[in-house]
Amino acid sequence: MTGTIVFILRLLLATVLYGFLGWSIYTIWQDLRIHSTLLGTKQIPIIRLETLNREDGLSAELNFPEIIIGRDPNCEFSIPDETISARHARLGYRQKQWWVEDLQSTNGTCLNGEEIKTPTVIISGDELRCGQVELRIQITSNN
Repeated sequence: MTGTIVFILRLLLATVLYGFLGWSIYTIWQDLRIHSTLLGTKQIPIIRLETLNREDGLSAELNFPEIIIGRDPNCEFSIPDETISARHARLGYRQKQWWVEDLQSTNGTCLNGEEIKTPTVIISGDELRCGQVELRIQITSNN
């Protein structure tokens, strides 16, 4: 009799363990599926930066979540101009909008003719002035 009870208990324990394992794998699979869906829909719009008052006509299309504008060659958008600080301004994509902020540059950053002191939302068609260099901003979705 005790052998039968031990066998039944082992069988129940194995069933519970396999059930738990199956439930764990299903839960992890659902979580991965949800995260892949979220990452697929969270795409950063392409931002095009183009200089307006320079002879070399620099331009670039970027879709990084953070773009540093400056004179330093390591910046995402590097402009070789003495009126621009090494790290002049930061463009950042957050809350489904592009923002610009001055990085305490020497000659300041202006958006559409007004100096910016705090992070400010930018839209397509805005003009940004870093030092004496004017930039046109175009934002397009990458779908």
